[in-house]
Amino acid sequence: MSYLFISISNEKPQNRKESNENLSRIEYSSLHEIYIDKVHDNYIEEFLFDTKTYLSNNIELFATYESLERVTNNFTRESIRINCAKIDKLYFVDESKHLNSLKEYFPNVKIFSK
Repeated sequence: MSYLFISISNEKPQNRKESNENLSRIEYSSLHEIYIDKVHDNYIEEFLFDTKTYLSNNIELFATYESLERVTNNFTRESIRINCAKIDKLYFVDESKHLNSLKEYFPNVKIFSK
């Protein structure tokens, strides 16, 4: 089985955000690594909302702590928990704090920090 990765670099917000009701959910069944450390929060939401994206298990995510904290509303946003539970390795490319509190939000994750 081959593994795919995706790397997005776009710090500008999306111009038009469509309603979830009109769009199909994108399935990434072979995706293994997601690099979203240099993006606007809109793009992080695209991958973490289970209504927008289906992720398989055992995902490696590269992101900034601050971006994840914002997108998840300080790790309390229920609509993102399903895809966060599929992440098994989380790499923070910035200084991260409160790593132990992330275990509830990312239950299967091994965290790597700068």
